[in-house]
Amino acid sequence: MPELPEVETTRRGLARLLAGRRITAFEVRDSRLRWPVPGELAPQLAGARVRGLARRAKYLLLETDRAGLLLHLGMSGSLRHCTPETPLRRHDHLILHLDNGYQLRLHDPRRFGCCLPLPSDGSPHPLLAGLGPEPLDPAFGGDYLFRRSRGRRGPVKAFLMDQANVVGVGNIYATEALFLAGVRPGRAAGRVTRVEYQRLAAHVKAVLAEAIQQGGTTLRDFLREDGTHGYFRQSLRVYGRAGETCHVCASVLRTRRIGQRASSYCPTCQK
Repeated sequence: MPELPEVETTRRGLARLLAGRRITAFEVRDSRLRWPVPGELAPQLAGARVRGLARRAKYLLLETDRAGLLLHLGMSGSLRHCTPETPLRRHDHLILHLDNGYQLRLHDPRRFGCCLPLPSDGSPHPLLAGLGPEPLDPAFGGDYLFRRSRGRRGPVKAFLMDQANVVGVGNIYATEALFLAGVRPGRAAGRVTRVEYQRLAAHVKAVLAEAIQQGGTTLRDFLREDGTHGYFRQSLRVYGRAGETCHVCASVLRTRRIGQRASSYCPTCQK
């Protein structure tokens, strides 16, 4: 699944290509995504000028001078900026036709993505309600995590991946940040100290910033906006490496399941 760095990489790449462009047509080749694509979007977007492309959590917000779009890439979706001559693929479900002759295509083989209108009054979309702070924003930090975690008995990794606590820290990045902070993923969130949370928040920010800089994690289904894969997988320290040796202490990395997800960790470096 595309995580926050992949979505942010996509946003940054596409924002400069879309800003100021006029949408000449919105083509729905198949409306059967996670929720049906509303039929009224096509007439609303035709002729609209793009003001910008923003991100909230793993959602992309396409802002125009008319209707706005809430986009999610689901499990395996991608957005591609291309010419009309680029061959259509079977799961290219939506196409924004732009006034410079280019197209923006939403490709979603598993149909878990979405394309929905943003509220016209500027209020937050219901899918964005209840989300925690962005991990790269000043509002997110160790003191915030410490306060919010008091009394929590569940694993700290599950706490960190809960979108109500902080958005966009998926399995890969939570695993990496916990290793760097020296905190075992299965520890109760309420038993992690303030100092440990301060380390953890700092490493969450650093890991995500590094992943964004390198273009995201190389997952089988993720493609950047230019169609190439990201490179962050080359820098993973513990994720997916159970049974290998820790590069810090040479202990054998272990794994356990937390919230139905595999969680690799070092039994020596993480307490």
